[in-house]
Amino acid sequence: MATCGEVLVKLLEGYGVEQVFGIPGVHTVELYRGLPRSPIEHVTPRHEQGAGFMADGYARTRGKPGVCFIITGPGMTNITTAMGQAYADSIPMLVISSVQSRSQLGGGRGKLHELPNQNALVAGVCAFSHTLMAAADLPAVLARAFAVFDGARPRPVHIEIPLDVLVENADALLTSEPVRVQRAGAAPAAVAQMAEWLRTAQRPLILAGGGAIDAAPALTRLAERLQAPVALTINAKGMLPAAHPLLIGSTQSLPATRQLIDEADVVLAIGTELAETDYDITFKGEFRIPGTLLRVDIDPDQTVRNFLPKVALVGDADSAAQALLDALQSLPSRQASWGATRVSELRAALASEWDAPTQAQTLMLQTLLTVLPEAVLVGDSTQPVYTGNLTLDMDHPRRWFNASTGYGTLGYALPAAIGAWLGGGASRAERRPVVCLIGDGGLQFTLPELASAVEARIPVIVLLWNNQGYEEIKKYMVNRAIEPVGVDIHTPDFVAIARAMGCAAQVANTVPSLREALHAACERQVPTLIEIDQTTWMSEFHPC
Repeated sequence: MATCGEVLVKLLEGYGVEQVFGIPGVHTVELYRGLPRSPIEHVTPRHEQGAGFMADGYARTRGKPGVCFIITGPGMTNITTAMGQAYADSIPMLVISSVQSRSQLGGGRGKLHELPNQNALVAGVCAFSHTLMAAADLPAVLARAFAVFDGARPRPVHIEIPLDVLVENADALLTSEPVRVQRAGAAPAAVAQMAEWLRTAQRPLILAGGGAIDAAPALTRLAERLQAPVALTINAKGMLPAAHPLLIGSTQSLPATRQLIDEADVVLAIGTELAETDYDITFKGEFRIPGTLLRVDIDPDQTVRNFLPKVALVGDADSAAQALLDALQSLPSRQASWGATRVSELRAALASEWDAPTQAQTLMLQTLLTVLPEAVLVGDSTQPVYTGNLTLDMDHPRRWFNASTGYGTLGYALPAAIGAWLGGGASRAERRPVVCLIGDGGLQFTLPELASAVEARIPVIVLLWNNQGYEEIKKYMVNRAIEPVGVDIHTPDFVAIARAMGCAAQVANTVPSLREALHAACERQVPTLIEIDQTTWMSEFHPC
């Protein structure tokens, strides 16, 4: 007999699932019955929040859903933070959990791991939460989950399976076939209206977000045809190569870039929420789009949030960009001072204004990319990441993402980097180096995941920026005339802890020592922690 738990693994194989993250428990062992005979690989984190962050990082590099097996009750409460980050950033994540037997649901009888209502617990951080009341319904609910991932705005989906359903006979489901859906194409009427606005624009501009990440080639050609400057959100970095003459960067919160956006007469916003953490990171307000706004998004609701458009197109970003390219075969000439000329002026102005701390942290990041030009950089909420969001551009998408946007959690970067490495290719040989950028405060949230990486032989590089506390929050308190409390935290010996867990670890406070440490890390099959002391690094830095 094939149980529901065993058949679930088979059905996930059919949907192309290659990796699962989870911590086995007495309520989830039936989910594991089929794994030993499956090509699906399993990684055991040290906390369910880590499982969610790993699935998130995996999804961002692999471009397919990250999958978690999570235990009833505490497992679900633990993973909700990771689901919240994925929900905010539109990341596909499938969370499959156990739940009490059908006759015990909502019983309040003090059963092991009992919650009154797991569906209600996760309702705000997922596209939907479904209780599987019969094994026969499994193919349909999986099809519904992957319809969200494939055809709608991708977000976490939660499926809970009662303990008695997990062991049901599911032989009849072994022949079930996966159901995949295609995203909606570009409506011709909306394309025609947008094309007319763009055709007559003298100063067009493009704002692109992570929702357009798979449209990078078409969007680049569209920008070139329009001679339109392009601003990218943090999750969209790399859609245009770093040296592209039309690339503004991700500086929409800065006055000089806002001035350029103010000058645009037609703005095409594609796959972006136009939300605070990409367009107003200083929380001062005042971001405006005075020109005619055209919006493309897979989510109808999002097309009218934050800024109302003149024309909205609901559909796939790549299809929309291709359709606009086809509709704009010939164009009038643009203003000579627009496009690449204006972008060059802006980038020069921005570069001249970076202060010494920004330059020092940028030097650290540039040193990293000089040694590891193909690296994927996974960031936490920490100062070098905030800096890189502004000063660093990538040559390819899916190589820079972090938790400083959207939900803004701490502790994300280490487990997400583990997932990102696993999602980087089918074999170890084809996977790019992955670097976790994290601060000393954030690392203490998920430090045990170093052991997970050692166990799974994942050579992630942890670049630790140590400023002995929550420095950004401390500055914020001081700026608001609040006496700092709770921000000067104890800093452990991270190098000793990392070595005790089986990692390589060292301090690197200068450019030469950082280069040497990165080169050495590339030769290892275990994680490497490289600690940089902020004060020492800054004292060694001499701005030009």
